Amino acid sequence: MTTQRPRLAVLLGDPAGIGPEMAVKLLARPHNLEAADVLLIADPAVLAQGQRIAGVQLDALAAGDLEHLRLAPGRVSLLAQDWMGGREPVLGESNAESGRASFQALALATEAARRGCVDGILFAPLNKHSLRLGGLTHEDELRYMQERFGVTGFVCEFNLTQQLWTSRVTSHIPLKDVAGQITQQGVCDAVRIIDAALRQAGVAHPRIAVSGLNPHAGDGGSIGREEIDVIAPAVRLLQAQGLDARGPYSPDTVFIGARRGDVDAVVSMYHDQGQIAMKLMGFEQGVTLHGGLPVPVATSASGSAFDIAGQGLANIEGLQQAFNLCVRMAAAQRGRQPAIACEEAA
Repeated sequence: MTTQRPRLAVLLGDPAGIGPEMAVKLLARPHNLEAADVLLIADPAVLAQGQRIAGVQLDALAAGDLEHLRLAPGRVSLLAQDWMGGREPVLGESNAESGRASFQALALATEAARRGCVDGILFAPLNKHSLRLGGLTHEDELRYMQERFGVTGFVCEFNLTQQLWTSRVTSHIPLKDVAGQITQQGVCDAVRIIDAALRQAGVAHPRIAVSGLNPHAGDGGSIGREEIDVIAPAVRLLQAQGLDARGPYSPDTVFIGARRGDVDAVVSMYHDQGQIAMKLMGFEQGVTLHGGLPVPVATSASGSAFDIAGQGLANIEGLQQAFNLCVRMAAAQRGRQPAIACEEAA
């Protein structure tokens, strides 16, 4: 039979961090299981440890396999994978075993999405160093999924705090390399991709502020010419194409107006230019969305927090907001596509 609820793959994140605890707490909320059919992809040993830390026991249904998934309304379907060899993870540190497990979970979730088994992916916080120890050779998990999905266009991490979104022209690269990678095409791509995502999320006419690169947006060319030679021409081109792009604005003031509600999104030039401001405005409720992929992929803006792993202290509101966004976007996308058959358990 077919189901019209959005189907989400949920991952526990880095086994050594707070991810398993967060995911279990999230899936213990009944309203979340009413909003979507959940396929939990997890190692049973990691799940058991996460449940013990969270003080929660999930009523999970054996999912079968990707060929014949069993999904049940109001219950978690568990696709169990023995990546840890029956051993619970060592908490609070990056290590290859945990990195390999989280990397393999990401690979399996991507495969499930490629096959049309799920409409979106939600993962609890990963740790990039652990992922690399576990086999990741790409810049980050977004670029890995881009390759797995065969996406040749621009991809970008979006960060969301309440109603404000950000994208960026460059991402996880050394700061010394940033200026050389600020191009007119890159600025246009970063604006277009967040404009499209905002529209998919229900914003009819996105208003997008574009940050400068240099202090005071170059101060008329006296502190750098990237604004004059690259960024401003890109903004004019976007405006001519009908997008509500504005700027370039001084990086140290652009978020003041954004927080006030003057725009729906800010396009920054590099990682920390936007991340510091966004996390100051709402770290615990922050969401990271991977833009440019064929399905929504989201997580909380917080990290793996090795320092509090195992203590039952993890706040899940950012992951809850990521779940809500992923459900909304997956449902909208699912409404435009034929339903995929799957087994539905009573």
